[in-house]
Amino acid sequence: MSLSLCGTTNKNMTAFSASKRALFRGRIARNSDYLRPPWAIDEYHFVDSCQDCTACLKACTENIIQLDSRQQPIINFQQGECTFCGDCLSACETGALLKTSESQQPWTATVVLGPDCLSEQKTLCRSCGEVCEHRAIHFPLSVQGIVSPEINTEKCNGCGACIAICPTQALNVYYQN
Repeated sequence: MSLSLCGTTNKNMTAFSASKRALFRGRIARNSDYLRPPWAIDEYHFVDSCQDCTACLKACTENIIQLDSRQQPIINFQQGECTFCGDCLSACETGALLKTSESQQPWTATVVLGPDCLSEQKTLCRSCGEVCEHRAIHFPLSVQGIVSPEINTEKCNGCGACIAICPTQALNVYYQN
């Protein structure tokens, strides 16, 4: 499985929007540096479709949708988690957020643990595992003492509940490719 970081720039992944509208609106875009709202279409078409209406932002009861530098919606898990309620999807009239079937997942994203985890500094912290409803984060038994959390990417739905609670911000959401 391949992962791409939401929040970094990968210059090898540049894709330019061919539409004149996107060009004149300053939307020559590469693959997203951010996580878009649930059910966002692929980045190339999202940038072209999103009309900057902020309807999804206003509809989000969790208040986790904010605007990026291009005034387009992104997810900020520091505000909380995504409950996948679908309110942003219902509010989007442009097709930038689109659910094509009932079984379609909101996104292919998962949480990945970074090097700043307190367990790496031999400090006990289990806050990420305690808030994970899907039990995607667990702490294996060990006689060694403090252990690092393990993330089951098959169980993780990328809701981001563990992000804001982490005292060292050691967790990030990544798109799965």
